[in-house]
Amino acid sequence: MSTAITEDEAALYDRQIRLWGLEAQQKMRNATVLVIRLRGVATEAIKNIVLAGIGKLIVIDDATVQPEDINAGFFFREEDIDTKKRVDAAKPHIQSLNPLVIVEVSHDLSVLTNEDTLLKLIQGVDLVCLTDTDQATAIRVNDAARKLGKKFYCAGSFGLSGYVFCDLLEHHHVAPPRSLAKEGATSRLEQFKTSYAPLASALQHSWKETTSNATKVLRPQTVFSILACWEYQTQHGTPPSSSSATVELESIANRLLRKAQVRQKVCTAVPRETIEYFSPTAALEWSPSCAVLGGMLGQDILKALAAREPPMANFFFFDGQTCNGTVVRMSMDTSPSKTPAASLGVTAEATVLEID
Repeated sequence: MSTAITEDEAALYDRQIRLWGLEAQQKMRNATVLVIRLRGVATEAIKNIVLAGIGKLIVIDDATVQPEDINAGFFFREEDIDTKKRVDAAKPHIQSLNPLVIVEVSHDLSVLTNEDTLLKLIQGVDLVCLTDTDQATAIRVNDAARKLGKKFYCAGSFGLSGYVFCDLLEHHHVAPPRSLAKEGATSRLEQFKTSYAPLASALQHSWKETTSNATKVLRPQTVFSILACWEYQTQHGTPPSSSSATVELESIANRLLRKAQVRQKVCTAVPRETIEYFSPTAALEWSPSCAVLGGMLGQDILKALAAREPPMANFFFFDGQTCNGTVVRMSMDTSPSKTPAASLGVTAEATVLEID
């Protein structure tokens, strides 16, 4: 793939280049992103990263369009139901968003169970994004991506709620200094390094050292309800979809809560009414929630590729009932460390503009 921004691309992405800089846009332009499974969250994320101007998108999904896909899947049409594969129905609509992006699709989800094939596929991309799948599969794909030094995201929705996770290995990004003296002042961008944890480690995170006030802010009842749905999906092959799952889901949520050593003073158990909400609705897709989760996912993918702003670290949990989103740092260091810009040849500058 060409490494230089063409004249047509410079014109199309002019506003973004002014915002992020040419170097950041070029990094996105030269990136290949792999998206596995095409449902509502992936649809929203794909829209955002394609419009932003990544270089190549590969989408893999083996399912045929179903009536329930129309709700959150705006790439699909009524006439696609039971007649077209999701990726085949979506491809022309994805391509129409940005003809400068190369779009490839595949129906072969067997890559998820064949390690050699998976490694070969991941070797040719820069970032892997896995959506709406179980924990065991996500951990396996994350491990494969780590083995090859590739950035990894996974995300999924459970009714009105959902999660986004990222493992960016050892990630470097630049950001303007936190304080500049006055309007028009110019300074070199500061370089930061953040070490991310793999999914398997993040899921073992202990909340023991988290203060009571911090624990309240992080909303553990939401976090562990969503993680319980994800574990239920792993055990049963599908998220909970009826009230009959309430008892088991509650047991999973409270087991995870105790295992994580969440402060009893703040949360002794996940409220029963929260579990009763999730159990019959977690298997459904809601377009507004998919838009929030997919928007967060797409935005963060662009940050990771452009290395221009700090991506999230490392879990995002969204509660659609209250419209609250929480970023929880799980099994990671508390904050990114500053790196000498000279060590990476950073020469970009930041200028302060004051706007009334």
